[in-house]
Amino acid sequence: MEITRLVLPGPSPTARDAVLLCARLARLCDAGATEVVCDAAAVTDPDLGAVEALARLRLAARGRPLRVAGAPPALRALLELVGLLQLLGEAEEREPPVGVQEGVEPGDPPV
Repeated sequence: MEITRLVLPGPSPTARDAVLLCARLARLCDAGATEVVCDAAAVTDPDLGAVEALARLRLAARGRPLRVAGAPPALRALLELVGLLQLLGEAEEREPPVGVQEGVEPGDPPV
């Protein structure tokens, strides 16, 4: 398995950067990259441009594994705020749906 590294520019990628990164990702995938690691360590001042770039990269990966590494806390917080924390490979913490029990205890009334 060939792992390839793609670096997000800092302090925050722009829409133009996102287009260029997606084109580079497409070339890497065409060249046989089976997994791409997107290095986000340089993103020191994340904004919605960084979110857009990561979301576009995820779509451009076309189902191939795309991991984001080195995301600083501010980027992690922004991705969590907009509901895209899964781009970092982490599951979102959510409350269970209404009416769903996490466990059943003896004597619990039926729902």
